[in-house]
Amino acid sequence: MNIIIDTHIFLWALSEPERINVAKREALEDLSNMIYVSAVSIAEIMIKASVGKLNIDFNPADLATESGFALLDFSVEAALLLKDMPFYHKDPFDRMLIAQSITDKFPIMTEDPKIALYDCRVI
Repeated sequence: MNIIIDTHIFLWALSEPERINVAKREALEDLSNMIYVSAVSIAEIMIKASVGKLNIDFNPADLATESGFALLDFSVEAALLLKDMPFYHKDPFDRMLIAQSITDKFPIMTEDPKIALYDCRVI
């Protein structure tokens, strides 16, 4: 299965895997699954680091690939979907991940309950 992971799942997987429930950790570790870190998550991390909300001393794209995750570009098709999505969620990064999940037809792994309000599969 192809799975997009939300930014917090990515950061937890790197530094606090115990925060991820057992079923999700098993899905992350299952070698038959392709786990994607979106370019949206990389952008979110870098923006938060630039404004002092997150302290990082690593390249998140390099660390994602070194950790066995695949990188996923954000498409024009997903960007166009943003106009018609309801505003259940106001966070622009989460909205982009949701749009990507919908257009790519990949479930998204998250702990954010608002994401389940959209027409996407949530793990």
